[in-house]
Amino acid sequence: MDATPQRDPGRRSLSTTCCIVGGGPAGMMLGVLLGRAGVDTIVLEKHADFLRDFRGDTVHPSTMRVLHELGWLDAFLQRPHQKLVRIGGDFGGRYLHVADFSKLDVPAKFIAMMPQWDFLDFLAEQGARYPSLKLLRKTEAVDLIEDGGRVAGVVAKTAEGSLEIEADLVIGCDGRHSITRARAGLEVEDIGAPIDVLWFRIGRSKQQIEPAFLHAVAGGFLVTIDRGDYWQCAYIIGKGQTDAVKARGLDAFRAGIVAIVPALAEHIADVKSWDDVKLLTVTIDRLRHWSRPGLLCIGDAAHAMSPVGGVGINLAIADAVATANALAEKLRTRGVTAADLDAVQARRLLPVKIIQGVQVAVQNRIINPALHGQIDPPALLRLVDAVPALQRLPAMLIGLGVRAEHVRSPITTP
Repeated sequence: MDATPQRDPGRRSLSTTCCIVGGGPAGMMLGVLLGRAGVDTIVLEKHADFLRDFRGDTVHPSTMRVLHELGWLDAFLQRPHQKLVRIGGDFGGRYLHVADFSKLDVPAKFIAMMPQWDFLDFLAEQGARYPSLKLLRKTEAVDLIEDGGRVAGVVAKTAEGSLEIEADLVIGCDGRHSITRARAGLEVEDIGAPIDVLWFRIGRSKQQIEPAFLHAVAGGFLVTIDRGDYWQCAYIIGKGQTDAVKARGLDAFRAGIVAIVPALAEHIADVKSWDDVKLLTVTIDRLRHWSRPGLLCIGDAAHAMSPVGGVGINLAIADAVATANALAEKLRTRGVTAADLDAVQARRLLPVKIIQGVQVAVQNRIINPALHGQIDPPALLRLVDAVPALQRLPAMLIGLGVRAEHVRSPITTP
């Protein structure tokens, strides 16, 4: 570093090459890849563990291909999961097949439905073998260290008090409410999301429904995700309508769910109170510029995604792989430039724009009409259902994304 920032003499301090803020999918995957490359790396996770309510559960074929390239796929698939091979939707009693992952040329031809905390625990276990990587739990980034207009580190809050971490590069992986991007003053472009999501779980009944698909009726839209012994449910509502839904009462809410999927009636009482229903405020946005000297944002910190398609985790993983490919060797020689950080954005911006554009189209052409009583599926979906060979195309978009990322970062430690 060019100079040592002004420091509180009572504050503990550390120094590292790369400090990653946030232990989500982007942060943990990037930390593991950099640790594997021999880069001195610290990942900050503000919680004691990875357990959160209703984080994304979908690990797509693109992410499992990355795990295969790392030699970890078999171990990953030993963890409990459900396989989702096909996706479809029920539009007012008319079922349409949308995507078939079985035709993809990948090691895992399905979406693995696995709680995100299990996935993150898996990455943490893999990372523990690399001495260059340190995962600091219960360590929350609260500010950035500035040095002559350059980000030079992070100030964190811990149970033992304040901690100052000097770093050649700070990478913000701290989600859509990113403290790093806020403190860095990076400008956010709001793409727009007219929906929010209410998450809850309902026990499995003897009646069978498709393991994970869309259910649309006039005025209602529900997604059911097979989690083995229960259904993870996402009830789509208009933006800002949570209070109105609650004002109608819990009985009305439960009745509305059963009206959409009658097979859920047997265990609908599992929703005992509003405490069992969690709000996800849907946001679609992206930073105009993902970096400034000494700082880069990736994953949701750079581009918040809608839950449509469940692709957020997998875009975050692709960002992490691309970042490690571009920066690992340069971080080892401490030669990262502003142009190198810009190159990461240049590599990843097109996939983000395309996927966000598709999410907006689904919101505007499928979800919003259903919420307003119109459930006639678009002609394109009807065509995909009628011609099974076409179901490979949405499977590629959902399962593999745009601009595939393959592991090319070096390995210098066992």
